[in-house]
Amino acid sequence: MKILFFGDVFGKPGREALRHAIPQWKKEFEPNVIIANGENVSHGAGISDATIKHLLASGVHIITGGNHSFEGKNASILLNDASLPLLRPANMPSALPGRGYAFFGIKGNELRITNKPDDADLLVINLIGQVHMRYQYDSPFRVVDEILSRFSPSATHPPFPVIVDWHAEATSEKIAMGWHLDGRVAAVLGTHSHTPTADERILPKGTAYISDIGMVGPHYSIIGQEISANLERFLTQIPKKVDVAQAPPYEINAVLLETDPRSHKVVQLRRLRNIISDNLSHDN
Repeated sequence: MKILFFGDVFGKPGREALRHAIPQWKKEFEPNVIIANGENVSHGAGISDATIKHLLASGVHIITGGNHSFEGKNASILLNDASLPLLRPANMPSALPGRGYAFFGIKGNELRITNKPDDADLLVINLIGQVHMRYQYDSPFRVVDEILSRFSPSATHPPFPVIVDWHAEATSEKIAMGWHLDGRVAAVLGTHSHTPTADERILPKGTAYISDIGMVGPHYSIIGQEISANLERFLTQIPKKVDVAQAPPYEINAVLLETDPRSHKVVQLRRLRNIISDNLSHDN
């Protein structure tokens, strides 16, 4: 199975860049599944009906989340819509809307949500970190152990690839999760910092790992936001509203995974990065 996973899609520039990139990379890499972190897709923070529809229309199959998942007018309604392939972190309070993991069946290029693990070809888990985050979430290590214990028939590996979107700030916590899950999931893919890291690797027991995929959004920015207002905040220490930066240029960051059909472990891992100077706004 080939899985193309895009990092945090940031605002309108991110949506434009994603719509541009997916057709080209589908043709070049022929992925079976396309996943994107969408917690920043609406104005740089949160989700909305229109922006979720845009991601799906662009070719994204599964949308993961993070600390901004509940921002947006209809976020709770969207997260509770069982027909949408939309996740939020599993270690957020269980009483909140939405789900933290989901099973998917794949037939050709068609993907469907299934509630039956026996009928699944893929499990995607969304987690959020505890270190340097605004709220006190449950332990992601304990929660992921509980999830995996329900669906792993043996100590060797689950009967399908398991992809973890690991939405965390501290690289030490991120790397610790990679080692914690090595050999138990296909991939632990870091999101949240919007800055791509060059530490992609396949760990000794077969789990693909990267600390952060990086974002899809405006290249001349500070993690997707406009530069001047951010500098003013740092220089004066006075709170200031910061908008999404303009584009072009755009940057697109993703990873491409290929799993073994028998072991469901990753046999190839490739980091993808592209900077585009053309104006893509006409694609929107």
